Amino acid sequence: MDLRKLKTLIDLVAESGISELEVTEGDGKVRIVKQPPQVIAPMAMPQMQALPAMPVASPVASAPAAAAEPAAAQVPAGHVVTSPMVGTFYRAPSPGAAPFVNVGDAVKEGQTVCIIEAMKLLNEIECDKAGIIKEILVENGQAVEYGQPLFVIG
Repeated sequence: MDLRKLKTLIDLVAESGISELEVTEGDGKVRIVKQPPQVIAPMAMPQMQALPAMPVASPVASAPAAAAEPAAAQVPAGHVVTSPMVGTFYRAPSPGAAPFVNVGDAVKEGQTVCIIEAMKLLNEIECDKAGIIKEILVENGQAVEYGQPLFVIG
């Protein structure tokens, strides 16, 4: 095989995402293997001794955990309808229209309770259980996450 061809093949392997190339030409056979870059493990830094002020910071660290508990406790008992996708929550089919449901409304299984806009598509969200709307947990126009509670049905 010509030296220029070999150099071209080596350059192709080096520039591309492939790690191995094998070419057979007549009686000659060439195999080019690109080795992954060697990773040098960082050396561990010596550990500093804890300062006496560290115990003072521990009550602050437990405060967010304590704050999360009341948030979970605020959801009333009952069946919770959750968001099946990430998007923007809308209570009504259009800005001037009446909401699909209000607190105290009776709903049937399969009834549309809201719309979630995702990627410019309006997705009607249906109730998965019959009952009465006890609470609406999301504000109109608010961004919602997958699995976020939207309604409580009693």
